[in-house]
Amino acid sequence: MNVAEAMQVQSHAVLTTAGSQYLTFVLAGEEYGIDILRVQEIRGWTAVTPIPNTQEYVQGVLNLRGVVIPIIDLRRRLGMARIEYGTTTVIVVVNIISEGRRGVAGLVVDGVSDVYSVMEGEIKPTPEFGAAVDVKFIAGMAALGEKMVVLLDVDKLL
Repeated sequence: MNVAEAMQVQSHAVLTTAGSQYLTFVLAGEEYGIDILRVQEIRGWTAVTPIPNTQEYVQGVLNLRGVVIPIIDLRRRLGMARIEYGTTTVIVVVNIISEGRRGVAGLVVDGVSDVYSVMEGEIKPTPEFGAAVDVKFIAGMAALGEKMVVLLDVDKLL
C-alpha cells in the first residue's frame, strides 16, 4: 500500500463509526495496530536529522510544518532487526500523552495495512510471558479473522 492509499484508508476510517478504530501496519511480516484517533497523518519516508547520544531506535528529528518531532524506528524499538527503508516504508505521525503532556512523534513502519473496527469485547488481554518479556506497551490482542493483531499503546511505547 502506498502513501496515497494509506491516506485514503485513514479518511475512510474516520467515516466508520462501529467499535474502536485501529490503523494496522506491518513490521517484519506481522501486523500491529494503534488507535486511529492517535494518528495525525501518514507520510512517506523522508530523511531525518540525526541526534547524537540518543537511544538506538531514535532515528532523529523531522520538521513537520514548523514543529520538530522525534522519529522512532518501531522495528528497533520492539527489538527487531533494522532493514533498509523501501518504497512502502512510511512514517505514521501519532499524538502522545505522557505524564500529562501532549506531544507528537513519528513511527517508522514497514508499511501500512488496513483500518479495522474492533469491539471492546474482541480485545483480549496480553498473555503473561514472565519477567523476561516486557509487554507494558501492548494494549491487547485482537483476533481479526484468522490473524492476531498486536494492539500497541503509543503512550507507553514512547
